[in-house]
Amino acid sequence: MQQIINFLIRNKHSLLFLLLLFISLVFTIQSHSYHRSKFVSSTNFISGGVYGWQHSISDYFKLKNENTRLLEENERLYNQLSAFGVDSVSKKHIDTLRYTVPYTFTKARVIKNDYSKIDNYILINKGEKDSIKPDMGVITDKGIIGIIENTSKHYSRVISILNSNSRINAGLKKSNQYGSLVWNGEDPNIVQLETIPRQAILKEGDTIITHGRSTIFPRGIGIGTILNYKLNQNKNYYLIDVKLFNDMTNIGFVYTIKNNNAEEIKSLEKSEYE
Repeated sequence: MQQIINFLIRNKHSLLFLLLLFISLVFTIQSHSYHRSKFVSSTNFISGGVYGWQHSISDYFKLKNENTRLLEENERLYNQLSAFGVDSVSKKHIDTLRYTVPYTFTKARVIKNDYSKIDNYILINKGEKDSIKPDMGVITDKGIIGIIENTSKHYSRVISILNSNSRINAGLKKSNQYGSLVWNGEDPNIVQLETIPRQAILKEGDTIITHGRSTIFPRGIGIGTILNYKLNQNKNYYLIDVKLFNDMTNIGFVYTIKNNNAEEIKSLEKSEYE
């Protein structure tokens, strides 16, 4: 207590000045509308900055919940488009009277992602318990990621498109010409499209998509754009470098694709060879 008293005695002139300054400011603000409006504006600016900073911090901690909500919303929209017979990429209607709901989409989180090897794999946190099976496609909202190779009860291993054993039917968005999507093991952001016939009309920047020639991916899922191209040694087919839409080094969440007509299609294809 004595220290407080000593402090007040030592600084009595400064404290008296501050008190008188505060009183004068109060009287000035109360008696002059201009000064009052400036004070209110300044107060709003400061409080607004504080609340904005507080809101930004709050939003940051809400990002996880917001991302989860958006993923669930995307999953629901994909399934609704499929249920209504709409291609989720081309937005064209298909004949739902002839087919059941074509595809079912399930969201999953990537818990391991390889991209620096020759044969890369991705591990996701959904498995047999979630009706995930081998040969189901895996995509993000930007494009394809790979194909389910095997599953356990709670997890699945995905053959990444950055894998020397990966072969996916893909082709030009603007035509029906298609080939095989492969990877040469070099750049994780660039894959190769082989066996596009020389009759195809190409230009850099053209979009490459899945062509729906298998039971894994529907037609129209994005892959990337043509970076460059050249004819092979026999001059019969193009070799095309494709710049991926996805950043394969930074994948957080994905969607698996179940083709609900796959077994019927495979059964019919098998009967053709018996």
